[in-house]
Amino acid sequence: MNEPAGSRNQQPLSVDGLMAVLADCEDVWDTPDRSGDPVDILDHGLQVAAVLAQRHPHDEELQVAGLVHDIGHHLVPGDEARHGEHAAAAVAGLLGARVARLVALHIPAKRYLAATDAEHTTGLSPESTRTLALQGGPMTPEEQAAFAAHPDFLAAVALRHADDAGKVVGLRVAGLEHWRPLVERVAAGRTRTSSMK
Repeated sequence: MNEPAGSRNQQPLSVDGLMAVLADCEDVWDTPDRSGDPVDILDHGLQVAAVLAQRHPHDEELQVAGLVHDIGHHLVPGDEARHGEHAAAAVAGLLGARVARLVALHIPAKRYLAATDAEHTTGLSPESTRTLALQGGPMTPEEQAAFAAHPDFLAAVALRHADDAGKVVGLRVAGLEHWRPLVERVAAGRTRTSSMK
């Protein structure tokens, strides 16, 4: 994964720092002119995390990945093709390798599903349909096989399905502070794993 512009030589995010980045995503949109998805980045992340908590209640890393997966739009505005990589690079030091991988894989998962699931493709938002071409279009058969063999394949596809579901205007879900204890647990787990190596 490539680092987001301006991220080199910066200290890794703290939990407070990440929560501040997420809070800053309120009223920030995936496109500067707001012609894209119908909810702001914070609302979208909260909805995606809520969907994942309902569907995958025991996978806290997946839920946190859903919460943070689109912060790359805020960190490096206008880079549709690599916003997942920018977000992944920003959170890897705090949340660990698996969360970062899942965040980075939400775009390849869209490309995979565009190639393998016609129903999924017809259900994409207009903005996701538009950006699919910028992100490489549907995967080739060779790309599909490689992606399906990835250890995080099922979780990445789950994140993508939640991503597509989390764009409902006016949907009431838990607010940002609800997620702080979960972010803290995932960050602490990453710290414990690192110290055991």
